Amino acid sequence: MRKTKMMLLGALLVTASSAFAAPQTATPAATGTQSYEIKDFVADFTKFNIGDTVPEMYRSEEYNIKQWQLRNLPAPQPGSHWTYMGGNYVLITDAEGKILKAYNGDIFYHR
Repeated sequence: MRKTKMMLLGALLVTASSAFAAPQTATPAATGTQSYEIKDFVADFTKFNIGDTVPEMYRSEEYNIKQWQLRNLPAPQPGSHWTYMGGNYVLITDAEGKILKAYNGDIFYHR
């Protein structure tokens, strides 16, 4: 009986570990910096989506990211700038603070 239990446990461990070790392949659309693009995120206990307006604080000069190239971000569109919210980089309009695009903060480490 003990030998049977040990064999079952061994088989279970092999099966479980192979599921976690399976290689992940990226689709062509999810390569490069595009793979960091997100559609929604949480900042200050609030969920934000593309098209939402950010709080006034994130439109201030203090949150304006001027060195976007160092963070591997694309150039901001005219009339917009990058800001940092809840660990994410968010492209917002200068006038209204409307979210145009968002990237996971891990894009900073992209090489």
